Amino acid sequence: MATTMYCEIVSAEKELFSGNIKCLTAVGSIGGLGIYPGHTPLLTGIQPGPISITMEDDEQEIFFASGGFIEIQGGVITILADTAIRAEDIDEAQAQEAQAAAEKAHSETAADIDFSVVAAQLAEARAQQRTIDELRKLRR
Repeated sequence: MATTMYCEIVSAEKELFSGNIKCLTAVGSIGGLGIYPGHTPLLTGIQPGPISITMEDDEQEIFFASGGFIEIQGGVITILADTAIRAEDIDEAQAQEAQAAAEKAHSETAADIDFSVVAAQLAEARAQQRTIDELRKLRR
């Protein structure tokens, strides 16, 4: 049985990662996913948040995805993300400002606010913060 699988993480702008990995974790449409070699084929949406991969040398890398899809087919994992960045490239101060602004807008009762847009912005800001927290845990 194979001990690794090939993974690609691609956003609308660029390819962020490609290479062999031991495992991948992410939050899918119906809950947490732990993907190891030999995983059954799968196509599902991914929720905004961290994607963690364990490399062949047991080093871990963490990425942030704002949403998208994950496909597992024949030992290949492809993540097609709306927006994706490496966790260390997230500007924490900017993420905290975005979360504060989204929380403020969400609490306002003005009629001209599109609550679905505000809720999506808040979810993405919180997901970025979770990704930063995952990176901090990894570096301890």
